[in-house]
Amino acid sequence: MMFHTITRYAYDRVRQGQTMPGVIEVSLDVLISRVIEDILLLTECSQEGQLEGQVQYIPW
Repeated sequence: MMFHTITRYAYDRVRQGQTMPGVIEVSLDVLISRVIEDILLLTECSQEGQLEGQVQYIPW
Protein backbone atom coordinates (compact mmCIF):
# COMPACT_ATOMS: atom_id res chain seq x y z
CA MET A 1 0.00 0.00 0.00
CA MET A 2 1.41 3.39 -0.96
CA PHE A 3 0.54 6.52 0.96
CA HIS A 4 0.75 10.01 -0.44
CA THR A 5 1.38 12.74 2.08
CA ILE A 6 1.76 16.47 2.00
CA THR A 7 5.38 16.07 3.15
CA ARG A 8 6.63 15.83 -0.43
CA TYR A 9 4.91 19.10 -1.34
CA ALA A 10 6.20 20.77 1.81
CA TYR A 11 9.81 19.92 0.90
CA ASP A 12 9.19 21.09 -2.69
CA ARG A 13 8.00 24.49 -1.40
CA VAL A 14 11.06 24.86 0.84
CA ARG A 15 13.43 23.93 -2.00
CA GLN A 16 11.74 26.53 -4.23
CA GLY A 17 12.08 29.22 -1.57
CA GLN A 18 8.33 29.47 -1.03
CA THR A 19 6.74 29.92 2.36
CA MET A 20 5.65 26.77 4.17
CA PRO A 21 3.97 27.10 7.57
CA GLY A 22 5.19 23.71 8.80
CA VAL A 23 3.93 20.15 8.65
CA ILE A 24 3.53 17.52 11.34
CA GLU A 25 3.60 13.99 9.94
CA VAL A 26 2.12 11.27 12.10
CA SER A 27 2.93 7.58 12.10
CA LEU A 28 -0.02 5.28 11.53
CA ASP A 29 1.35 2.91 14.18
CA VAL A 30 0.85 5.28 17.13
CA LEU A 31 -2.18 5.56 19.39
CA ILE A 32 -4.21 8.68 18.62
CA SER A 33 -4.06 9.75 22.28
CA ARG A 34 -0.26 9.72 22.10
CA VAL A 35 -0.32 11.70 18.85
CA ILE A 36 -2.58 14.35 20.37
CA GLU A 37 -0.33 14.65 23.43
CA ASP A 38 2.79 14.97 21.26
CA ILE A 39 1.23 17.60 18.98
CA LEU A 40 0.09 19.63 21.98
CA LEU A 41 3.55 19.40 23.53
CA LEU A 42 5.24 20.39 20.27
CA THR A 43 3.01 23.40 19.70
CA GLU A 44 3.05 24.54 23.33
CA CYS A 45 6.85 24.43 23.48
CA SER A 46 7.36 26.21 20.15
CA GLN A 47 7.48 29.93 19.65
CA GLU A 48 5.33 31.56 16.99
CA GLY A 49 6.79 30.90 13.55
CA GLN A 50 9.38 28.46 14.88
CA LEU A 51 7.99 25.52 12.89
CA GLU A 52 7.86 27.42 9.58
CA GLY A 53 9.69 25.61 6.80
CA GLN A 54 10.00 22.42 8.85
CA VAL A 55 8.56 18.93 8.75
CA GLN A 56 8.21 17.33 12.18
CA TYR A 57 7.62 13.59 12.61
CA ILE A 58 5.63 12.03 15.44
CA PRO A 59 6.82 10.04 17.19
CA TRP A 60 10.31 11.49 16.97
